[in-house]
Amino acid sequence: MNSSTALGLRMTSLLLRGNAPGDVAGVVEWFGAMQAQDVNSALWSLGCRLPGWSLEQVNDALEDKTVLRTWPMRGTVHFVPAADAHWMLDLMGVRALAGANKRRETLGLDEPTVDRAVEILGTSLKGGGRLARSECLTALTDGGVEVAGQRGYHLLWYAAQRGVTAIAPHVGKEQTFVLLDEWVPEPRRPAREEALAIIALRYFRSHGPAPRKDLVGWTGLTMTDCRAGIAAAGDQLTTVDVDGVEMIMAADAPDLGPGEWLALPGFDEYMLGYKDRSLMTDDFEAVVPGGNGVFRSTLVQAGRVRATWTRTLTKKGVTVTVDPLTTFTASDRKAAAEALEPYAAYLGLPLTVKNP
Repeated sequence: MNSSTALGLRMTSLLLRGNAPGDVAGVVEWFGAMQAQDVNSALWSLGCRLPGWSLEQVNDALEDKTVLRTWPMRGTVHFVPAADAHWMLDLMGVRALAGANKRRETLGLDEPTVDRAVEILGTSLKGGGRLARSECLTALTDGGVEVAGQRGYHLLWYAAQRGVTAIAPHVGKEQTFVLLDEWVPEPRRPAREEALAIIALRYFRSHGPAPRKDLVGWTGLTMTDCRAGIAAAGDQLTTVDVDGVEMIMAADAPDLGPGEWLALPGFDEYMLGYKDRSLMTDDFEAVVPGGNGVFRSTLVQAGRVRATWTRTLTKKGVTVTVDPLTTFTASDRKAAAEALEPYAAYLGLPLTVKNP
């Protein structure tokens, strides 16, 4: 197949063709894991796949404990199905722990200190407790553990990476933490081969067509493990040729075409789910200016990035400034503004669109 056909299939896989399951849990289950290090972007990643849903509805859905945030792979925060958090940490998160010793040395932490921090957090949250990030740091300080600089973040990450804590929905503007075992009392526990098959299937059904190396990059697993997972998934996956490049996708994936204009968040699987973004843009540097790891929000037409956008939020409305990356006609500007209307509706605010 050519790249245009592959892009259409990919947009369908990414649930960007109006084909998403009807709730938050279903969307996250489809992906297996969704980028969520930036909470505002992560919430819109869900909202843009659930037409008509408001930010309030998305937040309310996250309170039912079917989805949580943690660091399942690559040391990066994702939304994951709550019942899958344990095995994902065991399968992929453990690789991030391998490099923790070196990071601790940089921060001036030793193993007894981090173990003590995990114990303090476990005790503080026991019995259904739910503490804000600041309250967790206070508990650590009161327990004699220094949290200055990046130490606090590292200790919160370490406790979650160990499978002791997890990130619950925000309360107000602040992150909250809970005990993973209490939040998810009945986790799934697939054997390793089955777990590899599950993660391979979920990746390629939600991102395909994509090459094997992108599964490696997404999961942080070795190529050997990724090949084993693909093999274990069996005939649920199929191999295709995209302009001479071998890629994998779900065997039953429908082609709904690439679609029209969409307003997507910066930290979305549309961009972060791949190592090679050439199907979506020829100007990746404009999406991540300076290569600083901060992805700008994108306006996408027929699967291709046409512009980036930034928002200014007040109680009276949301103002979006569009920065075209290609030549815009008057029709393009109108279509881009219309594509931003679902975002304003999701926020429940009037929209003003500014163009340079």
